[in-house]
Amino acid sequence: MARSLATVGAMTFGIILPNKGEGAGPELVDTACAEASAAGWRSAWVTDHLMVPRGPEADEYGVMLEALTTLAWAGGRYKDLVFGTSVISPAMRDAPMLAKELATIDVLLGGRLIVGVGVSDTDDFPEYSNMGKADRFKRRGVYVDEAIRLWRHLWSGSTEPFEGEFHQLTDFSFGPLPVQGAGIPIWAGGRSARALRRTAELADGYHAAQTGPSDLDERLPQLREALALTRRPWPFVSTRARVRFDKEPRAAYSMWGTDEMIADEVARFAAAGNDELILVFESHDPSSLTAEIARFRDSVVPLAAEKAREAASA
Repeated sequence: MARSLATVGAMTFGIILPNKGEGAGPELVDTACAEASAAGWRSAWVTDHLMVPRGPEADEYGVMLEALTTLAWAGGRYKDLVFGTSVISPAMRDAPMLAKELATIDVLLGGRLIVGVGVSDTDDFPEYSNMGKADRFKRRGVYVDEAIRLWRHLWSGSTEPFEGEFHQLTDFSFGPLPVQGAGIPIWAGGRSARALRRTAELADGYHAAQTGPSDLDERLPQLREALALTRRPWPFVSTRARVRFDKEPRAAYSMWGTDEMIADEVARFAAAGNDELILVFESHDPSSLTAEIARFRDSVVPLAAEKAREAASA
């Protein structure tokens, strides 16, 4: 029997796994998966950075369990969760190798993979340089678009040649094919107009970060306009949001304050048309993480669900 998923309106929940920062390791990742599963949340996600420079960025991303390895490990342990990348930057890696890695994970997880992709921020050049990909940085958006097309081509089982700007494949075999085939969901991440166009042209979902409900109110009409040109179906919409209980907001968007204040934001996300809210908790030890998730599950979600019902009946 399928487990019941926690919802606010029609909106489901996911969790960003703590594969980064102090305490990142199997116990903390396992705790996050176990608590998300017990809470009735749908999905679990890994953050991706590879080799950031020293300085402020290293405070958050300098210690990082590699994303795909972590995802495969956790996905093999928790078979009732969908697993995804939030987000991976194809231009910082290599698209054909990613096609193989992602197909392998989808096979091993029995078709429970979602691939979130992005182009990285404008200040991420040092990391590209550290990975030997400095020449790709200015063309990273074009590379991401081609990577998506290449993945679909390979995952479909086609043996026809592939001609792109970065990749030319003429004589190749590719197997095993993913359980989901060419239909592995690909979500385009980002806040720019180009990210919205990428969603409309190539992706199955839109995945936002550093984004609040009012931002979605502005962006989703733009996405609808882009889709009118491509005539593709409406995508799955998800947002990654940090939870800060009894704290002030950070510079980037976060849900913060009392349970009531955070519940207000959760209900606003549901009203804005967000399909899944993917939560970032700041605790770096298993007991504190468990307590934060329990507080969100037992207090915030019921409050937000009641607010959503009241808004729907008004």
